[in-house]
Amino acid sequence: MFVVLLAAAGFLSAFTVVEYTAVAPTWQVDKGHSSVAFSVRHFFASVIGTFDEFDGTVTFDPEDLEGSSIDFSIKVASVNTKNERRDNHLQSADFFNAEEWPEMTFKSSNITKSGDQYLAKGEMTIRDVTKEVEIPIQFLGQMEHPRRAGSYIGGFATEFTIDRNEYGVGTGNYAATATIGGEVKVTINLEVNRSDS
Repeated sequence: MFVVLLAAAGFLSAFTVVEYTAVAPTWQVDKGHSSVAFSVRHFFASVIGTFDEFDGTVTFDPEDLEGSSIDFSIKVASVNTKNERRDNHLQSADFFNAEEWPEMTFKSSNITKSGDQYLAKGEMTIRDVTKEVEIPIQFLGQMEHPRRAGSYIGGFATEFTIDRNEYGVGTGNYAATATIGGEVKVTINLEVNRSDS
């Protein structure tokens, strides 16, 4: 009898050390319903453009921020300001140097809550420069897909500014600094999808 009780105690204690850990769900960017836009001053007016090729993965759960992360990349050669000559110049060594550094990236190190939004801290790399930045993120909500059982749709948005000079974009021997503003406003809207099946 003693042996049976001892075995039962060992069996129960084995279960007490096992903890259930919730895993933040992984969302894939729906590129057809998302956008990456920017604006920068040229003399007095602002030029507005987009990057049309991008991709990313968002692992996010508002109840599990420690397990949440963002990994996002943008193809520099996809820059689109509706002016082919200007777009080619932006891809050149005077600006992004798309041939040598074809992607801009952001990888978060941690995500925290701040009021009604979230802050994603991490490394942003443009050209050969990597800087630690903090990006405000709005979680717009989630819902079950109305046409696909077990699938969900979510939304995220962010708006922030960067100083292009800090990343070596349009500086050096090119005199763009006299006509082009240093501050670039970036606006990103993401529709994301995930499936539990």
